[in-house]
This record gives sequence, structure tokens and C-alpha cells, in this order.
Amino acid sequence: MTNAPRRTSLYNWHTAKGGKMVEFAGYEMPVYYETGILAEHLHTRSAAGLFDVSHMGQIVLRGSEAVAALEKHVPSDVQNLKPGQMRYSTLLNEWGGVIDDLIIVRPDTGYDLWLIVNASRKEHDLGIIRGKLSSNLIELVNRDLIALQGPHAQDVIRALVDHDVMEKLGFMNAAWTKINGMPVLLMRSGYTGEDGFELSIEPHNTETLVKILMRDSDVKPIGLGARDTLRLEAGLCLYGHELNEKTTPVEAGLKWVVNKARLSEGEFAGAAVLESELLNLPERCRVGIMVDDKAPAREGTEIQNMKGEKVGEITSGGFSPTLQKPIAMGYVDKHLAVKGTRLLLIVRGKAIAAHIVPLPFVPHRYINKGKMK
Repeated sequence: MTNAPRRTSLYNWHTAKGGKMVEFAGYEMPVYYETGILAEHLHTRSAAGLFDVSHMGQIVLRGSEAVAALEKHVPSDVQNLKPGQMRYSTLLNEWGGVIDDLIIVRPDTGYDLWLIVNASRKEHDLGIIRGKLSSNLIELVNRDLIALQGPHAQDVIRALVDHDVMEKLGFMNAAWTKINGMPVLLMRSGYTGEDGFELSIEPHNTETLVKILMRDSDVKPIGLGARDTLRLEAGLCLYGHELNEKTTPVEAGLKWVVNKARLSEGEFAGAAVLESELLNLPERCRVGIMVDDKAPAREGTEIQNMKGEKVGEITSGGFSPTLQKPIAMGYVDKHLAVKGTRLLLIVRGKAIAAHIVPLPFVPHRYINKGKMK
């Protein structure tokens, strides 16, 4: 017997808005609304899209013991995160494989650290980080997460929070604030490549918050379908596709998550493997692929060189609404991971021409403090 999928606090709100609900990571989530994925994607790129990502896990770490437990499994510098800073990192196994990718947040006040982890991995992550520590030091908390993404997101949030809060919130910064009297952990982050925010809030306040955000005519609800096409255009990894326990962050093109000082100390899982890959290059590398045809190449598509030899596999692929052509990401042998390299993709038994291009496919539009208006 399988467990019934769980529902977020906004399930009834989604269905009332015409959301097409599907099972994803153990939850019933909206894949699109009445206007469809294409319209939702383009709206996020031009205005502001609202996403329910409450299926994601939020883990609170309290005290130096909890932070030390986390540092055993991540290659990034956690100790030196300043209040209000955020950092993307990866949770690693002893072979350097990615157990999960996550955001590490040190809020401007309050708890020592706050982690945002993937829905399908949150219980697993909790067990690995906690180890033998007590549950009051490392805890999976019951909070919802709402994302507001797009070029107009800044204007929407600015109208709802104190000016001082917005002044200190550049990309990958976080602050506790209040919206309509409701406590919110406001993070300038997201997974669309656009400027945007993620708001952590108590479940009993979630629908009220969403209704407040939706008062602005620029804000429209966006489903998981457009969230995926947006992150693909942005060249961002998705756990279970580009990342898994057999893939290292160096292979995935995320070598920037590895702190050099911590690597030299070798005090985190998989350090020796990552050090070797950084010195010698991994055997395979993640690349962006532009398809020279109308047929999209989906996950699992075989990648061949021009001699017809298998050299890799597609991990994510689909049609780009922004570029109006098929795009994909995948892994290829390291000697082929060069801009312009010609490839063949085997789609429905037919060889389709493609070539390697730099990532991201669509430029990121994150806002740093110095660029805020």
C-alpha cells in the first residue's frame, strides 16, 4: 500500500484557481493553471510569478554543535556566513556524490542557521546532518515557502515591507520582517534565473500572504511546469536529474561551492575525491546543449559524438519558451565539453544534430545591493 500524497496549505486555493494537480515528491502540486505553462513562463519573465514551494524542507540548526555537524557534509564555508547572508551548497557522501543541494541561510536575527532542502530528500538530509545530536539542536520545522519571481517582484515586495529591509536585501541575502503583521523570513533568492524572493511563513498565515501578494495585478500563480522550464533556461541543476549521489559538484559544474581552505583541511565528506577532480578534471562534465531541430530531447536521451559513439546522456530537456527552440543539459566525456562541439542526440531512434553552448541559456537577472533602485 502506498501513502496518499500530502497537500500544502494552499491545496484548496490552487484548485479554486484552476490548478491542474499532479503528484510531485510526495505532494499534490499544481503543474499549471488555466492559461498553461507557456503563458505562465512568459509572465514570470515579464512581470511576477507566484509559486507554492511549500513541499520543500526547512531545517533549523541551533548552536555550534549543529553547525559543526553540517560542516562534516558540505564543502562550503558555513562558519563565516555573516548575519543576513545565504549560500548555495551541496550535501555530500564519502565519495563526493551529492546527497542533496541546499540553501544555507544565516538570518539577520534569531536562529543560527536555516536550511532550505529538496522535498524528496528532507527526512534523509535531517538524519544525516543530525547524526547523534538531539532533535532540539537540528529540527525539521513546519513552515510554508512561497516564491515570487520576475522583474516586478521587487516592486511588489517593496510596497509591503519596511524600506530598511529592502535596502539590505541584495541577491542571496535574508532578513526577518513582517507583512501585514505576519512574521516572514524574506530571502532574495529563487530558481528561475530572475530576480525574486522566497518567503518562509507559518502555515496558518500562508493563504493570507498569498492573497495580499495577488492584489497586485502583475502577480499571477505559476505551476511546477513553468518552474521547470524557467530553471532549465537558467541552466540550474535539479536534484534527481543533474544531481544525485553518484554525481559530484565538480562534475556538475558547481566547483565554486567548494571552499579552498576547507578543501585543504579535508574535514568534510568526499574532500579527497573533489580535490582530485579539481586538479585533473572529472571524467564527465555537465554542459548546455542547443538542439538543431524542432524535436526536444528529453531526460535519458543518448548523446553521441559525430562518429556515432555514445559519449553521454541528457538529464533535462525541453522547449524553451524564451528562445523558441529546444534546449537541454546533460553530461558528456570531458574532452567534448567545449563550446561549439557538435553532437548527435538519439530521439525516437533518429539522430538529431546539436551542439554545446555556454550556460545559462537565458542570462540571469539577479539583483545585487549595488544595483537596487
